Amino acid sequence: MQKRSQTSRQALVRAAVELIATRRLADVGLVNICNTAGVTRGALYHHFRSIAELVGEAHAQARERALALADESFTKGGADAPARFSITLGKALMEDQLVRAGLRLAPDGTEDPPRLREEVLDRMHAEIMSQAPASTGRSVLADLAVVVTAGLESLGYADTDWWSEERAGRIWDTLLPLFTEAWPGDANHEEDLSPATAEGVPGRSR
Repeated sequence: MQKRSQTSRQALVRAAVELIATRRLADVGLVNICNTAGVTRGALYHHFRSIAELVGEAHAQARERALALADESFTKGGADAPARFSITLGKALMEDQLVRAGLRLAPDGTEDPPRLREEVLDRMHAEIMSQAPASTGRSVLADLAVVVTAGLESLGYADTDWWSEERAGRIWDTLLPLFTEAWPGDANHEEDLSPATAEGVPGRSR
C-alpha cells in the first residue's frame, strides 16, 4: 500500500514537471495535473496540501539533480570544470524535464527569485572562486563562466533547436585557453570539448 501511495505521489510530481517544462507554470492547475497524472483530486490533496506544495516538491527534486551535476563536474577540478558543468547542465536542460522545469522554480513553488537557476549559477561562480588560483582575474573568469552558461541556458529555453552539445562545446573550446592560463600547470585539461559524431562536426579542431 505504501509503495502504491509513493507511486501516486511521484506521478503527480512528474505531471507537474511535464506541464512546467512544456508549457507555463500557470498551466499547472488542478485539472491539468490530475488528468496528466491519471489520479483524482482527492489523491492530489492526500499527498499535497496545495499546488504550490506540489511544485515545491518538483523544485526540491530538480535541485538535488542539478547540484549533483555540479558536484560531479567540479569534484574533478581543473580548468575545464566550468565548461564541463556548463555543457552538462545544458544537456540536462534539453533531455531532462525535471531539470528544465526545476530551473525556473523557487522553493515556494513560484517563479519568483531566487529560483533554482540563480542558485545553480551562484554555485558555479563560488566553485570557480574557490578552485582557481588566487589572481586578479579570477573573479572575471567566474563572471565570464556564469554569463556564458546563463546565455546558453536562456537560448536553450527559447529555442531547443539552437542548443546542441556540439555548439556549446565549440563555444567553450574558444574560451578554454583563458581558463587554462589561470590554472598554471593545468594545460593537460585544455582539450576539445565539442563531442565527435559519426557525421563529423563542422568547425571542430581535432
